[in-house]
This record gives sequence, structure tokens and C-alpha cells, in this order.
Amino acid sequence: MTRTLTGGCQCGRIRYTARLENDDAGLCHCAMCRKATGGIAGTFVEVATDAVTWDHEPDAYDSSPIAQRLFCGRCGSPLGWRPRKGERMDLMVGGFDDPSRFRPVAHAGAERIIEAWLDTSALPRYETTAIASTVALWKDAGREVPE
Repeated sequence: MTRTLTGGCQCGRIRYTARLENDDAGLCHCAMCRKATGGIAGTFVEVATDAVTWDHEPDAYDSSPIAQRLFCGRCGSPLGWRPRKGERMDLMVGGFDDPSRFRPVAHAGAERIIEAWLDTSALPRYETTAIASTVALWKDAGREVPE
């Protein structure tokens, strides 16, 4: 069943609508994805290129001879990966307004997986409102901690 989801960058300059075929997502551990996202892996949802409608075309960085990295030039949010050839692309899981529906189904770039980061389920968990230093920064700014 195809469903339509929305997403965009942190500052709201770039928004998109995507028609998705399923809830499958993947992690890419290659060095380029780690550098492009600042994380230990990129998290992606594959989608047909023509199934994405951009309210404002994203900025693009020619990251390799085969693809571009899509991002917002104002806030820096990574938005996706678009091959130069082909009919499919990847959108970043975190760019969707509700990323909770996606489920990881595969690892790409497996030769570079940092194993210690794969299963963090035993680590303690803290809600943002329980981190006093962060709460203090928001209060000093005259604001409440955002969701």
C-alpha cells in the first residue's frame, strides 16, 4: 500500500512530500555517509525519484562521481542521497516528520560497521527535560525545552 509522508529540514526552508511503498529503511556505514551525516551511519528510506515533490529544491553537493548529497544550505540538515543515474534515491529517515514508522531492514557498507554502536539497548536513557544543563540553557534563552 502506497502512503504519502512529509518531511524537511530543521529550519523549514525545504519541505517535501514522498509517496512510499513500504516502511523499510536501511543504515549505510560507509565513510562518506558517516562524514555527510556526522553520525556513525546514514539512515535512509529508498524511494522513486519521481515520487518526491519538493516545495523548495534542496541544495546539492557532488559528493562522488556517482551521486549527490541533498541538504539545506541554510540550516545544514542532510536530506538525502541522489544517484546521477537511475530512478531511485534515498531520503534521510530523520528528515521525515514522523520517522517512527520506519524499520531498519539492512546494513550497507557493512565492512565499516562500528559494532559497539549497533546495540545500545542496555544503556541508560534520559529524557531531555532530565538533563539539567540543557534545561538551563533553554530557560536562559527564555524558552521551554522543545519536543
